[in-house]
Formats: sequence, structure tokens, C-alpha cells
Amino acid sequence: MLKYLFEDAPDSGELREITPGVMWLRMPLPMALDHINLYLLEDVDGWWIIDTGIAIGPTQELWEQVFEKYLKDKPVKAVVSTHFHPDHTGMAGWLCERWRVPFYISEGEYFTGLAFSRTTREHFSWNTEEHMVRSGYTAEQVSSSREHFGGFGPYITPMPTAYRRLVNGGTLSINGNRWQVVVGRGHSPEHACLFCSGLNILISGDQVIPRITSNISVSGSEPEGNPLKEWLKSLEEFLEVLPSDTLVLPAHNTPFYGLHERLRYLIEHHEEHLLALEEACLKGSPSAMDLLPVLFKRPLDGHNLGLALGECIAHLNYLHQRGQVERAVDAQGCYRYQSVDSTLSMRLRKERHIADETLPIQV
Repeated sequence: MLKYLFEDAPDSGELREITPGVMWLRMPLPMALDHINLYLLEDVDGWWIIDTGIAIGPTQELWEQVFEKYLKDKPVKAVVSTHFHPDHTGMAGWLCERWRVPFYISEGEYFTGLAFSRTTREHFSWNTEEHMVRSGYTAEQVSSSREHFGGFGPYITPMPTAYRRLVNGGTLSINGNRWQVVVGRGHSPEHACLFCSGLNILISGDQVIPRITSNISVSGSEPEGNPLKEWLKSLEEFLEVLPSDTLVLPAHNTPFYGLHERLRYLIEHHEEHLLALEEACLKGSPSAMDLLPVLFKRPLDGHNLGLALGECIAHLNYLHQRGQVERAVDAQGCYRYQSVDSTLSMRLRKERHIADETLPIQV
């Protein structure tokens, strides 16, 4: 069972001390997931900001309040983004310009972020349309997506025009502590977590979150991508290199202990999804869109539909590239999936049923 460091969270724009020199800050998000956790690390001569919040709503005003109230007359000396998503990079450009400080991020995240921040409607190409048709979108849905297509430029300040590269195994020296870069993949191309062995703290970004699972998606920009393979490999590597008693500071929910337990749960969660999809492909030849109810029980529409479909395709690409499902293009241009080895799927289902029966009753 996970153990949480606090029973509550700080209000937006308020700092809470994790340990001397490590501060937890929350900023609001205008979505169902209504917050992001940011962290400030105090150095001898200034502050390091880890992740930035999104560039809409009151974020900039809240940052100004933080500067006035909490910085102890020390300047910001660096901005770090764990990955390119707009809630993590949204204010990076403004922060770096305001304080004239460097921007730290991995190479894969920096250039992916640049591309997505500058994507406009004109970039909706035949590749994008083909990917949507292959996934099971209707002609009406494709047309609507074309009208609303674009990147996340409206949700960020322009990204810094230069960066300092974070690499796996590299370190940042902050107030006498060495923070090692531990790269994870799958949720994003080159997600940089920060681990301090002296403090036994991991700033995990979206790579490890305690109560929700990170989205692992395939998009039209890389339709044959296999992010789930990279995600599972990263989780296994984290189990090997990070201590089980590490305090995890995630980008969402609250700081917690129980890293290895959470990593194992995430691996099992996706393995269950893979098995469920393989079983669902035993009968008929469903499309990715047809298979959404196998993974998601709640109604899906709009942005959530796209995320869910991307995750479903990530699992299907994994199975297809492992040779466990075949796919063929139907007369409408849609991929149809079918399991290759029904005997294997039936055996796995039986094993899962037996395992479920042996679990203790939980109340």
C-alpha cells in the first residue's frame, strides 16, 4: 500500500516544504485533472524551478506571488522541464526571459515540444487523415478534426530559443546535492526524472504518478510507434536503479512512498490491457475504435476520445509488432485486428482467472 507524505495539498501558488531546500508548489489546470505539482530547489545563490505550469488562467499571477513571498531575496537561476507537455513547459519561455536564466530539458523533449507548439491547421496532412481512418474515425469525425487541428501553441509562452541538454545519467549539482537524470520513455520521448540519492527523493514528473496512470499514446505523427514497449522497459529499469524506499514527488496527486509497488502495479495494469485486447480480437475483426470499451468503461468524447484511442492503438501496435495480432485494411481503409494464437490467449485467460480466484478478499 502506498504511503502519502501529506493528507492534503497546498493551495495554488503556495509553497510547502518537503525537506529543507525542496519545496512543493501547486498550479491550477483548466481540465478534469485540475492541478500540476511543481517543485522549487533552493541553491546557495538562487532557485531551480522544476516544471512550470500552463500559460493560461492565473498561472503567471501566481508565479509573481511566489517570487514576492517565498524566494528570500534570491533570484531564480534555472528552469527545468521534465518533458514537453504544456503543463510542464507552458511558462518556461516567460520564466527564462523574466529571469534571463537557462532552460534545462532533454533533446527529444525540446525539439518535440517545438514541433507541437508550432503545429497549425495547415499541418493536417494526408498522413494525419490516413491515421484517423485506419483507427476507425468516420468521415464526419475526420472533417471535424481537420477544422480544429492544431498544436498546443495557445497554451504556452513561446519556448526558449536555447536549451541545456539533460541526458540519462547526467547530474545537476544543487546546494551540495547531486540530482541524477533518470530518463523514462513512453509517455513522452525522453522524459527526464531527477533522483537525489543523498535525500532519497525522486522528482518523477508524469513517469510515476500514484493514483492515475500516465497516457501512453500513438499519434498520427508516428503511427507505427511502439511507446508501450518503451514505457514497460523504462518501468523495469526504474525498478532496477531506484531504491524501493524513495520518496516520490509526482507531477499530479501527492508525494508518496511505495515506488516499487507502484511500478509493479503499472506494469501489471498494462499487461492486463494487452491480454484483454488479445482476447477481444479472437472473435470478429474489430477496429481500434471498436475496442475502446475493452479498455475504457466511461463515455468518451472530444479530447478524451483522442487520448483513449491513442492509448488503445499503442497497445495494439505492441501486440502487432510482437506478432500476437494481425491487422488488415478493410474496404473503408480501416485497420481490422485479429489474434494470431487463440490457444495462447485462452491459456492466458485461464491463468488469469485462476490467479484472480486465489486473491484474498479485500474489504
